[in-house]
Amino acid sequence: MTKEKKKVLSGMRPTGPLHLGHLVGALDSWRRLQDEYDCFYMIADWHALMSEYADTEGLASFSLECLADWIAAGIDPEKSTLFLQSRVSEHLELFMILSNITPLGWLERCPTYKEQLREVTGRDLTNYAFLGYPVLQAADILLYRAECVPVGEDQVAHLELTRELVRRFESFYGPIFPEPQPLLSVTKRLLGLDNRKMSKSLDNFIGLGERPESIRKKVLSMVTDPERIKLEDPGHPDRCTVFSYFGAFQEEMTGGVRSWCEGATVGCVACKKKLAEAVIAFLEPIRKKRNELLHDKEELETILRQGTAKAREAAAQTMREVKKYVKLLT
Repeated sequence: MTKEKKKVLSGMRPTGPLHLGHLVGALDSWRRLQDEYDCFYMIADWHALMSEYADTEGLASFSLECLADWIAAGIDPEKSTLFLQSRVSEHLELFMILSNITPLGWLERCPTYKEQLREVTGRDLTNYAFLGYPVLQAADILLYRAECVPVGEDQVAHLELTRELVRRFESFYGPIFPEPQPLLSVTKRLLGLDNRKMSKSLDNFIGLGERPESIRKKVLSMVTDPERIKLEDPGHPDRCTVFSYFGAFQEEMTGGVRSWCEGATVGCVACKKKLAEAVIAFLEPIRKKRNELLHDKEELETILRQGTAKAREAAAQTMREVKKYVKLLT
């Protein structure tokens, strides 16, 4: 008898092009997980709307691009359920029910919420929806009764809030949801081109669909070891963002790169040029597949419809039970 796979839920907000940080920080992990778990991967457009409500022009196109990027990076719609959050109305139904039992103080203490208010400029995030997005995040996870959620260490606090809501729901109505466990995987983390956190809002990234000439230009702009001013100055590769990129995209070269950097035999500009070609070669099959998919949007819509139908089926079953526990008339 085949053992039933545990369920995993994860998602990305369609707020712009996906970049190298998404690839090494999430998609590589997602690709591995889909062989071991029953994976639900969600294009989180409701979450995107919470911050991008003032300019929604790109939401639809970014959603399709997001799907194309996932598939091009190896996420298989035959193995994983790929769906659009806003097409499954049960997300908002469960969000409403959970909102009733979420103490306001839990949300106001959320560390990521405070961080976003401090760091995000150009958008007003002091809205009710953005304050409540951890509750929608909990609804996303619990709707599919996901036992595991792939998260980075900085997201564990969000997942703990979901676990607290599971316990609070049980105290009011009864047991229905499993407490999701964090799935902390060892992933490579890339800084942005300017040594800050890689971010679409900071425009310090290389997109998965970036053209070769653009990649070359961006790599040449990367910050390197500030102590290496002249060619004859020995470098410190472990402090250099360029070196970390070699580790992610052409690991077999890292020994040689370390040697010529510490030995001051190759300059930073020449090193960047080698890195640019390595990144271009790495991304070429992804970029090619991505472009093919975006030229056949009907196929992308078919994949999305099929995945969303499967997600709806699971979500509807959960909500029937939730409403029974809450004693709503159905």
